[in-house]
Formats: sequence, C-alpha cells, structure tokens
Amino acid sequence: MKNILITGGAGFIGSNIAIKLIDKGYTVTVLDNLSPQIHGENPALTSPLFISIKDKVNFVQGTVTSRTDFERAIEGQDAIIHLAAETGTGQSMYEVHKYTDVNIGATSLMLDILTNTKHNIKKVIVASSRAIYGEGRYLSSEKGDVYPLSRTNDDMSKGDFECKYDGCKEPLELVGTTEDSKIHPTSVYGITKQVQEQLVMCVCPTIGIAPVAYRYQNVYGPGQSLSNPYTGILSIFSTRIKNGNDITIFEDGKETRDFIYIDDVVDATILGLEKSEANGEVFNVGTGCATDVLTVANTLIEKYGIKVAVTVSGNYRIGDIRHNFADITKAKKLLGFNPKWSFSDGIGRFTSWVNEQQIQEDKYEQSIQELKCKGLYK
Repeated sequence: MKNILITGGAGFIGSNIAIKLIDKGYTVTVLDNLSPQIHGENPALTSPLFISIKDKVNFVQGTVTSRTDFERAIEGQDAIIHLAAETGTGQSMYEVHKYTDVNIGATSLMLDILTNTKHNIKKVIVASSRAIYGEGRYLSSEKGDVYPLSRTNDDMSKGDFECKYDGCKEPLELVGTTEDSKIHPTSVYGITKQVQEQLVMCVCPTIGIAPVAYRYQNVYGPGQSLSNPYTGILSIFSTRIKNGNDITIFEDGKETRDFIYIDDVVDATILGLEKSEANGEVFNVGTGCATDVLTVANTLIEKYGIKVAVTVSGNYRIGDIRHNFADITKAKKLLGFNPKWSFSDGIGRFTSWVNEQQIQEDKYEQSIQELKCKGLYK
C-alpha cells in the first residue's frame, strides 16, 4: 500500500500524518474542505497546517459529505485514513444535525462507495475518540469495575463534581479505560464517534477491507489551531494568556484528561497502517497518565511568563466528562506502540511554537455565550 487518502488531511492530526508518510515514501492524497473555523478565511495565507502540505500532497478541496468529491479522492488509493469530522463536545450539543451529518453521514457515504464501486482500498483507519467512554471506568471497593452514568445537574449545581455509582458508599477510584470498557458517551460528539467506529468495524470486513479504529485521547502539539475556541484546552488557554486575558476554569479544576503529543499520535496511526496485527482491532491512543486542568493552566502561565489570573469558577458544561485516561496495554502489545513524549517535554515544545506565532483573536467569550444561550453552560 503506497497510495494513501487522508480525509481531513489538512487538519492538525492529518497534516502531520501526511508529512510523515511522505517522508517514508508514500504518495498522499488529501480530501479537506478547509473549514474557516480551523483554517481561517484564506487558508493559503492563514493556515500553517494547509501551507505545510499543499505542495506535497495531491489535494482535493471538497467535502466528505459529497459523493462526487469522495469518489474522486478514493480513485487510485490503497488505504484510507478517515479523520474528517466535526469536533468539540460543547458545540456538538447544539449543532446536532451538523455533527451527525458530517461524522456519521460521511462515514456511511464512504462505506457505501466502497461497497458499491470498483476501487483498490485494502485498509481503512478511522479516528474514534476517548469521548465514546463517557465518564470512563472506575474501581469500587464494593462492586469492582463500575461505569458511572452522566453526572447530574443537581449534583454539579451544588459543587459536587465527582462521579457516583448506584449503591456505592465509598469514593470511586479512577482507572484507565481499556478497549473492552463500557461504551456510553455523554455528548452528541461522543455518540457520533461511537457510530463512526462501529460502522467501519462492521462493514469493512464484509467487503474484504481491513478496518482499524483508534480512540484518540486529547491530542496537542505545534500546529494545532489557536483560533478555534470550541476545542483544544491547551490552545484555548494559550490564546487567552497571550492576549493577557484571565483564565476561568470549569468545575473545581481537578477534572483530568490524558494529553498525548502529536508525534506519538502520528507514530501510532502509521503503525496501524503498516502492521497486519492492527487489522480488525480497536486501540486506545494516549499516554496512560491523567493531568488535571488546573495544572495545565498554571504550567502554561509559567512557560509563557505572562501573569494572568486563574479563577476556578464552579461553572460547568453539560456533556463534559469528569475524568478519563487510557490504558494502552493493547497498543503496546500488538503494535509495539510506546509514547515518547512526556507532558512536561511536550508542553515545552508546544509553548515554544506558540511563542513564534502571531497572537490570535480570543473568541473564547463568544463560545461561552453560545453555550449559555443554549442552556449548556451552568
């Protein structure tokens, strides 16, 4: 397999995978609509991501929701890395049709094309998400492994943010989600990623195509959009700090995420392309370490050397999860995947890159107002 199609390949993850594949001798085609939310109004001038690949790949400007565009992009390809998607937990809760149309609809269109037309595709890698796990896996001293449901508005309005499970009186212990952990997303975004993954894993084997699904954790690094206020906590906080604006942290600041550096995500994805051991399998892609949001904010402030106030507000977003980090034992065993970047090293590289960029307009308050208007910010 030498000809690789990357949908959403001008995005943060896709462009980095494209460059690495080209360096390894692959021929890469990219299908991307160059969304202004990510690339700005004039991508050839305003999008470092697009600029980094536009002269190195066969670029098809189009949308994954168009059969014509998709068929044109698939022609002559050996494998597809399907990354194109609408992202953002909060935004998905009020742009429901858009998220389902792009994430689920486009994936079903891709599979329909692969089922009913002549092509050379031998493998499809789909980008799933840690969001499908919802509140994740916990250990109860009374009941063993448990999977809490969404936290209630009642509890969170009182400042009680930790997850609970029926009948458990003792506090729950957070543990890493394994690939066989319960799937129970708490947001529209999470639901769409679950369905994307299941569609690919269900249909591809029936038509002789090897499927691989990657449940990415929170991916960060140089190149991610600094102007998109809807996703990417490191970018959002960085833009706030660089504009001299204070940071407001949701809940109590102790909520955690598994932050994985972009280079490690690229390596994991390419392992799935090249290794037959990945065929038919689903993998977590993370570091296996949880970092709380307050630590993220304070680390960024220290790295930039810009003093801004940090307020732990007690406010919260409907659909957000409390904690989640990945158990990556399976990826280590089957793929030989081992993250090379610690959070400390990765954040240093990321902030150095941000310091070289033009300061972006801070649109965070606008995104919060949208959530408030939809009743999703409490």
